[in-house]
Amino acid sequence: MKTIRISLNSIDKVKSFVNDLSQFNVDFDLVSGRYVIDAKSIMGIFSLDLSKPIDLNIHADNDVDHIIEVLKPYIYE
Repeated sequence: MKTIRISLNSIDKVKSFVNDLSQFNVDFDLVSGRYVIDAKSIMGIFSLDLSKPIDLNIHADNDVDHIIEVLKPYIYE
């Protein structure tokens, strides 16, 4: 498992994020405080506080570098 910090501070960003994740046959979790939701669930994402960065857990053993490359626009720096 790999964890990265992401920022989803607009509705369009959330929609494109879910579309980008759906191309992978891997589980993704978003962790915000004590809440853990499925990152492929657009309704679940909107239940989180999107004004702060969120941790994304990527449950993959291989191809993680490719996944992170696709997710670069959302990585919080």
